[in-house]
Amino acid sequence: MRVIVFGGDGFCGWPTSLRLAANGHKILIADNLSRRGIDNELSSGSLTEIASIKDRIESAKKHIGDVDFVNIDVAKNPQGVQGLISNFKPDAIVQFAEQRAAPYSMIGDDERRYTVDNNISGTHNICSAIVAVDPNIHLVHLGTMGVYGYSKDFGDIPEGYLDVTINSTNANKSILYPANPGSIYHLTKCLDQLVFQFYNKNWNLKVTDLHQGIVWGVETEHTKLSPMLVNRFDYDGIYGTVLNRFISQAANDVPLSVYGEGGQSRAFIHISDTAKCVELAVTNTDFDTSRVRIFNQVSEVRSVLELATIIKDQYGAEIQFIKNPRKELPHNDLKVSNAGLKSLGFNPITLDNALVEDVRYIAESSKDKFNQSNVLSSPKW
Repeated sequence: MRVIVFGGDGFCGWPTSLRLAANGHKILIADNLSRRGIDNELSSGSLTEIASIKDRIESAKKHIGDVDFVNIDVAKNPQGVQGLISNFKPDAIVQFAEQRAAPYSMIGDDERRYTVDNNISGTHNICSAIVAVDPNIHLVHLGTMGVYGYSKDFGDIPEGYLDVTINSTNANKSILYPANPGSIYHLTKCLDQLVFQFYNKNWNLKVTDLHQGIVWGVETEHTKLSPMLVNRFDYDGIYGTVLNRFISQAANDVPLSVYGEGGQSRAFIHISDTAKCVELAVTNTDFDTSRVRIFNQVSEVRSVLELATIIKDQYGAEIQFIKNPRKELPHNDLKVSNAGLKSLGFNPITLDNALVEDVRYIAESSKDKFNQSNVLSSPKW
C-alpha cells in the first residue's frame, strides 16, 4: 500500500512509519518538524539523541524500506496538502500531525490557540483534500481515550458509540459517546470526532479513529536497528508520559512524583503496540463505512499509584506525593473495551519487569541529559 503519514517524525509517528515500511508499504512522511522546535522552546529535550530528519530518512532507506520525507505544515498549507495527496496517490493516510500534549495545551493563551489552530485545521484540511482528490482514500487518525473523560457515568467505556433509549419514543439509538475533555488538547480530539462524523455523513469518507491510551516505552524492533533510527524519550512534566517520567526519575535517584494520591486510573499502551495497531487499522479496510470506525487502542488499565509502586518495588525508588496540578478526579474506576483491535489480531504487550528494565536502560544510558527541574514543569489548570 501507499501511505502518507502526517506527523511521521514524532514519538508515535516515527516508529509507526518504520513498521509500515518494514512490512512492504511505500511511506511518505509529511511533517513540519514542529515538535523539534517545541523542544528548543521548552529546553526539555529527549533523553535519547534524535538524528536530523535527513539522517533519519537515509538510515530508514538503508535499514528498513521505502521511506521518503516532505516538509509541509498541514494546518497552514491546504493547497500543498491537496497537491501532495494528488501527486502521491495514497491508499491510506495516517494523521499524527497534532500537538499531542495536554499540559502544553494548558500553559497559556498562545499554547491554547496554537493547539486548536494546528490540530483542528490540520485534520480538517486532510479531510477536505481527500474529498477533493479521492474520497476512497482511507483516513486513520490517532485520537485519545481522553475524549471519553474518566468517569463511570455511563458504565464501562465502549468503542466510540453509546447505545441509548429515547424516553419519548422508546426507540433505541447508537450515538457518539458523550465527549468530556479534560484539556484543550483533549478538546481538539473531541472536535476531530465531529469533523469525521460530518465528512462521513456527507461524503461517506472512510475513517478509522483510534482512541489511544497513554503511551509508554521508547524503542521498537525497528528503531533499534540503527542509532539514527532511535525514538524520542520525553521525561519532562509537559511531554513526558507518566511511566516514562517515573522510569527516568528512578534511574536518576529522584523520588517518583505522584500527582495527588495517585488514584487516577488510565489506559496504557506500549509504543510498539501503537505502531502495530495503526498498521492493523491501515491494512484492514473491509468494514462498514456508513459510520466512522472507532477502536479503543489500549492494552491495560492501571492507576498512577500502581505504576509508581511497580517502579518502587523493582528499583527501590521513593514515592513523593505532590499537589495535583491538573483539574481531574482524584480517584476513578476505568473499564475499557478493546475488542475491535483484538478481533483484528491485536495481542497487547502488558507491563512487566522485562519491559520496564528495557526502558530504564535507555534512561540510565542518558543520565548526562537528565535535568531534574524539567520533571515538575507541568502547568496548573
